[in-house]
Amino acid sequence: MAEGAGVVEEQRVGRVGEDPRVSELCDAVSRLRRALAGHPALLPDRDAAEDELAALDAMAREGRPEVPRLRRSLLLVAGAVGSVSALAPALGEVRAAVDRFGETADESAPRVPGPREGA
Repeated sequence: MAEGAGVVEEQRVGRVGEDPRVSELCDAVSRLRRALAGHPALLPDRDAAEDELAALDAMAREGRPEVPRLRRSLLLVAGAVGSVSALAPALGEVRAAVDRFGETADESAPRVPGPREGA
């Protein structure tokens, strides 16, 4: 086995007992970060989106993230890149992953519109 291969495999499989929503959120954030990095257009709020995606990733990796903070970050990312149709699928995945954390949370919290709803 190549050096470091065990670490990569452990990250892919996840830790025993890890919340599957955490893995899903990390994966979705990673896909959106890659899509954003590969998008050639100049986006005025690209830095803000990248910062919030990094914050989402950090919150997820720390354990059970706070739903209001996840939603706030999602709103900021959606505001920064939501008008870019090429990023809509990846943004939708992040939204779905964040929504899974709030399935048992207060339903009166603000909802982030999906790609077809104006985000």
